[in-house]
Amino acid sequence: MTDESPAWPLWATEHEAAANAAAQEYGTLALTAPCPSCGASVRPDQRYCENCGADVHPEVGPVARAGVTTEETVKFNRPKASTPPCVECGGEVDADGYCQTCGAKAPSARDHFEAVPASWLAGVCDRGLVHNRNEDAMALWAASEPDRAAVLVICDGVSSSQDSDVAALAAAERARDVLAERRANSSDDRGSNSSNPDDGRWSSSSKPLADADEPDPLSTALIEATAEAQQAVIEHTAPDSPNAASCTLAAAVVEDGLVHWASLGDSRIYFLADDAHVQLSTDHSVAEELIRGGASRVEAENSLQAHAITRWLGRDADNIVPDTGVFAAPSDGWLLLCTDGLWNYASEPTALAEQLQAASAESDEPVKIARQLVRWANSQGGKDNITVALARLAANLNRTPQAPSDDLNEPAAGASASSTSVEEKD
Repeated sequence: MTDESPAWPLWATEHEAAANAAAQEYGTLALTAPCPSCGASVRPDQRYCENCGADVHPEVGPVARAGVTTEETVKFNRPKASTPPCVECGGEVDADGYCQTCGAKAPSARDHFEAVPASWLAGVCDRGLVHNRNEDAMALWAASEPDRAAVLVICDGVSSSQDSDVAALAAAERARDVLAERRANSSDDRGSNSSNPDDGRWSSSSKPLADADEPDPLSTALIEATAEAQQAVIEHTAPDSPNAASCTLAAAVVEDGLVHWASLGDSRIYFLADDAHVQLSTDHSVAEELIRGGASRVEAENSLQAHAITRWLGRDADNIVPDTGVFAAPSDGWLLLCTDGLWNYASEPTALAEQLQAASAESDEPVKIARQLVRWANSQGGKDNITVALARLAANLNRTPQAPSDDLNEPAAGASASSTSVEEKD
């Protein structure tokens, strides 16, 4: 070992500042040192030498991931829950970060995380195979059983913008918190003033859609949550950033089979069942503009600017009002929110429904189905980050389904006018 080589352990206090200073974009560390056993190069974030397997820090316990670039990244990229199973084989991942079954190294907590707030609700967010970091984000919430109420929010960071991974997660969490708090406040207000059996639900959920003459309170709440998400993105964007962080947003509030949704950008919301395949949201994208102009879906989604979006969240956004809608499940089925890392490979609702059916062949647990969909997207190339959020819905026979048209396989109606601004997403 030369005098210039850092002393062991690599993450010793005197080297911590140097390691952080050497962190490159996407968390790649430039600082390395030779293994004390075999001399192979070892990074500071590695517990064992990849060449000989030697423990390079025998006197130090498990180490937190190094290489974060900002305080905001430390806060929002923290692990959300216990270590998930191996994404390669489903085996148990040991404390050293390696699968005990197949030996694969587990991704970081930000590269792959899962959420299971209820037995009927779950989501998986994954880096994919090509991108160097996970710029997708997901935030879920569910009411305590036996209430069947939930909030699902996903965001897709724009790859060409700075700190979009941090901003997207901040936006998703802020929107979820706003909507969950709205539900809690509604529960408190109704619970103290009424004996109605619908107490504790969002105020609009007990009103038949056909009689809804006034603006839907939850649509208003979704618009407000989107505005709060916009503020979160701005708060996590450096004031002097020449390319401000930006992201899409798709959100849904569920109550007993009734879905209130909001969409901004090209992350999508679907209802998929045996007898109905519905795309509830309509993309704000150049591809969608081409489809409206007469191009086929295949032609538009394979054009040069297919993933250029016309609305987004971010400091440079000129229209952050999302499309909103209400949908009553006509039969038992699945609410699916996903980023284009999934629908790139199955854009048509029918095609996506086929993949959902295949993913649920071995289990009806939402988290296992979501994992299978992520694995399938990765098997197709994994060219983008992938987020899948699933909620199992029961048929809401007391409502009037808001079908977009006579053909349930077509995207929902009510798309907004085109925007003159365009941002290239990938």
